[in-house]
Amino acid sequence: MKLLLVTAVAITTALAVSPASAQKAAAQKTGCTSENMAKLVASGNAMPDSPGKFAMMKEMGAANTAMSKGDMRSACKSYMRAQQMSGQKS
Repeated sequence: MKLLLVTAVAITTALAVSPASAQKAAAQKTGCTSENMAKLVASGNAMPDSPGKFAMMKEMGAANTAMSKGDMRSACKSYMRAQQMSGQKS
């Protein structure tokens, strides 16, 4: 539970410090916003433990890692894969 909370905070922080132009462009193309990512992490917390949940959280971790490296394109791709795994629509 703490790990998921830390992940949500890290994602929000990474988006806050990323270049505004890259963040805006990525958000316009894919819906990859801190609000949508936070919703996805929250829905992941509510899911029962299963292979699907673990795969989704792994993709969110990959998104977090990509954002920390400044690669918003890869981060948003990972976010979109995680979103498909959860069945959530933005």
